Amino acid sequence: MTPEDSGCAPAHPSTLEQFGWTEEHTKAFRNYPEQYLPGRISCRQKTVWDVLTLKGTVTTGISGALKKLGRFPAVGDFVVLLHQPESGSSAIVDILPRRTQFTRGAAGRDSTDQVIAANVDTVFIVTAAGQDLNARRVERYLAIAHASGARPVIIINKADLADDAQALADAILPVAAGVPIITLSAKSGEGMREIDPYLTPGSTIVLIGSSGVGKSTLMNRLLGNNVQDTFATREDDDHGRHTTTVRQLFVLPCGALMIDNPGLREVGMGTASGGMDETFPDILELAEGCRFSDCRHENEPGCAVKAAVERGEIAVARLENYHRLMREIAFEQDKKEIGLVRTERKRWKEIGKLQKETGKGRRP
Repeated sequence: MTPEDSGCAPAHPSTLEQFGWTEEHTKAFRNYPEQYLPGRISCRQKTVWDVLTLKGTVTTGISGALKKLGRFPAVGDFVVLLHQPESGSSAIVDILPRRTQFTRGAAGRDSTDQVIAANVDTVFIVTAAGQDLNARRVERYLAIAHASGARPVIIINKADLADDAQALADAILPVAAGVPIITLSAKSGEGMREIDPYLTPGSTIVLIGSSGVGKSTLMNRLLGNNVQDTFATREDDDHGRHTTTVRQLFVLPCGALMIDNPGLREVGMGTASGGMDETFPDILELAEGCRFSDCRHENEPGCAVKAAVERGEIAVARLENYHRLMREIAFEQDKKEIGLVRTERKRWKEIGKLQKETGKGRRP
């Protein structure tokens, strides 16, 4: 099956709107003079970025001012490019306001949330039949997706490996909370038409999911060629080997734009607190009946959520995962606050050192 077979017709971007540009971006850009170009980040390679413009793709770095401010473009960002082809120089000088941003809490000890994709309309949460199909992992991704401001869609890939594809969707249904669930096989093409409504021209989709769930195969199916390398599935655990190494934005033949994202091996909750209510609406609703307004649904008396668990209305594992994710959010927020304190302390230490060196800090 080719992209044309799935309802996509070849499209060659010739307007900014085909890159996802909106009226808000036009307003933000209108004060820049002629030598500046609008563009969209399609890829980052260490210290250089690929920028899609109406004059072609420009590979460039960022200005010193952006570096000093610690503002680094993410894939999907709309940027302002100072492009001077006559002198062979160019630089990204500004990042236009983000409509949505997809973040993850920093891995390890870093306290800074990482923006991994910007201006996203739809998040395809890709899982797969077999050992990766895990309701708890889906809940985690849903919280992060909801917090981004984009619309999540759950994709269960490799449905051809299952005896009953509907049973796959049924396993995830209790945690989906109204989010669409689509079962398909990117390899065989089965079920691919179900994602067509989300592939509208100019819309941006990001693919997220564990390594080896078939994101690259899905991307290749939509592109109609093997842009992303894939490897065979391992027989011992149903996983393909992880192949994507950088985030990259592709323009699909149907006019939609898609960001392929490396498998997130250490997904922290970061700023996902804003997505918890939409991920766990059943717990939110039941919490209104708790005796105490600040009930944590653990051992407090009169907890309506715990009562629902005892009645079998909410799975024990779902409530446990809710607590686990809330603890992660609290931990990462504490880590961020500690990082801010350290940064401020370091700043004042440097100021004190500078004053001593210049003599301004000495009393007469």
